Amino acid sequence: MAYSTNEMMTVAAARRLKNGSVCFVGIGLPSKAANLARLTSSPDVVLIYESGPIGAKPSVLPLSIGDGELAETADTVVPTGEIFRYWLQGGRIDVGFLGAAQVDRFGNINTTVVGDYHQPKVRLPGAGGAPEIAGSAKSVLIILKQSARSFVDKLDFITSVGHGEGGDSRKRLGLPGAGPVGIITDLCIMEPEAGTHEFVVTALHPGVTREQVVAATGWPIRFAPQVSTTDEPTEIELTALRDLEARTAAAHGQAPGEA
Repeated sequence: MAYSTNEMMTVAAARRLKNGSVCFVGIGLPSKAANLARLTSSPDVVLIYESGPIGAKPSVLPLSIGDGELAETADTVVPTGEIFRYWLQGGRIDVGFLGAAQVDRFGNINTTVVGDYHQPKVRLPGAGGAPEIAGSAKSVLIILKQSARSFVDKLDFITSVGHGEGGDSRKRLGLPGAGPVGIITDLCIMEPEAGTHEFVVTALHPGVTREQVVAATGWPIRFAPQVSTTDEPTEIELTALRDLEARTAAAHGQAPGEA
């Protein structure tokens, strides 16, 4: 089956979520990938959202953390304070799944402003629970489309800390967990280099060249000694993803492809 670069990105991200893991999910691309994982390779994944649902199994993608679909399909719903204090800060979250507007070579995230903070070019949605997720989850996955505007040499604002300034920066900051372990884009997969914690390309999606990745990155991106090629989406994965998007579009009155 033919597929788009966005579908390749979503499928590749979904495959990174291990079955049985407890995942704190962000809205948007992370939610789409996490729910695709639940519908395909990881049926026993436990999805937790910031508003309190634990074990959410939405039939359509939520518009926000307050979407009733999350609470109605969850195993249980607890107060937001319990989600953060008991589950997240208590070390019970295996994976934090986050999106970003900007990301740098060490997996630090900006979702606050583009440009000067006091006179920004763009005011972004803000932090939400992302800083706490990035700081306390056992590991973090980041998903976003790749361009030189989103993969920047220096963030305009650090909303959520990844590996800080690299090296042992995260440890010196006193942050638990491994931090970001993967950045999945519509072009490739990046992982932190041992020691430096700088993100390097470890896999290219089918048909993508190194030159394309270099052109879409705002820092001198490096490649791992061995770069693999991502497996193409299977018919099962694409069918599940497209059906999920179609149900979401119908439920929210969107045009096909907007989900």
